[in-house]
Amino acid sequence: MLIENVSYDINWKNFKAGTSFFIPCLDCNSAKKHVLEVTKRLKIDVMIKISIEDNIKGLRIWRV
Repeated sequence: MLIENVSYDINWKNFKAGTSFFIPCLDCNSAKKHVLEVTKRLKIDVMIKISIEDNIKGLRIWRV
């Protein structure tokens, strides 16, 4: 998955319900749209929140 010219290799099969990961980004709305396109295609339910962690803006993505 490519977000803001950074390639992320997410192993979606091992992404278990109740777990989460953080993707740092500047344009969170665009990144969120891209993540939702990928998860919809793979039929994976996620919850995404724009957040700041350790002074870094990005997306926190949970599998539900």
